[in-house]
Amino acid sequence: MCGSELRRLDVWAMANSQLLAPELSEAETMGAETARFEELLLQASKELQQAQTTRPESTQIQPQPGFCIKTNSSEGKVFINICHSASIPPPADVTEDELLQMLEEDQAGFRIPMSLGEPHAELDAKGQGCTAYDVAVNSDFYRRMQNSDFLRELVITIAREGLEDKYSLQLNPEWRMLKNRTFLGSISQQNIRSRQRPGPRIQELGNLDSPDSRRDEEGPEKPHLNLWLEAPDLLLAEIDLPKLDGALGLSLEIGENRLVMRGPQQLYHLDAYIPLRVNSDESRAAFHRKRKQLMVAMPLLSVPS
Repeated sequence: MCGSELRRLDVWAMANSQLLAPELSEAETMGAETARFEELLLQASKELQQAQTTRPESTQIQPQPGFCIKTNSSEGKVFINICHSASIPPPADVTEDELLQMLEEDQAGFRIPMSLGEPHAELDAKGQGCTAYDVAVNSDFYRRMQNSDFLRELVITIAREGLEDKYSLQLNPEWRMLKNRTFLGSISQQNIRSRQRPGPRIQELGNLDSPDSRRDEEGPEKPHLNLWLEAPDLLLAEIDLPKLDGALGLSLEIGENRLVMRGPQQLYHLDAYIPLRVNSDESRAAFHRKRKQLMVAMPLLSVPS
């Protein structure tokens, strides 16, 4: 791990006019935080696409029916077909007790990959117009979900929130499952991002650090680190820094397999091993002031096997 050269990154502060990099104006407000980081990710993604123009962008899948729930929005009845496909990657294999603990601690490490389909107009059992959405998860995970009311309700909640975010909806949190129908209307094919080789499902790597990075109780605090693959060739990181209000004094260095972060006044120190080869030259970092998080986008040098 120590053999890879570390490259220092400039950390951009968001929504803090005293710490903003030249690319940001002092007039930008808190509402620009998310947009700024999305811009960083978009820039990294564009560079990856230019370097990998021969890679297929998407694969068409045909989800299989599972069950259907009924809810409503301000525009009328809404049905959500929960479907499944073996082509969708499964979430991390954790027990329900472990998942409950993660949710109670408000950790963002558990993610359920989903494919959210386009809305399609349908007729309900009374012949009245309604809107249906198809949401697909991994087939193995779906079979596990069938035996767990907790996982089923969790998937429905995440699917509902995902549809609200994607299509600017306001769905009623109350819903009921249809007893005699596994889906409403017809389930259309969906396009999902292609993966030449299946990538590892990385969730929590906060405890993976180098032997020489350990500190005694009087030393700097080791912050919580959350890593996940946003795409087969893009690794994202969130580092929780609740004691900081901005990027002043933060230093970040990234090597092919290593991430080193130091906070001001020795408040924080993180020396983490990354089990993937990242492109430090194309990596981007930004401090999200509202969330008090350091966000890092790291393109991969090679697709994980």
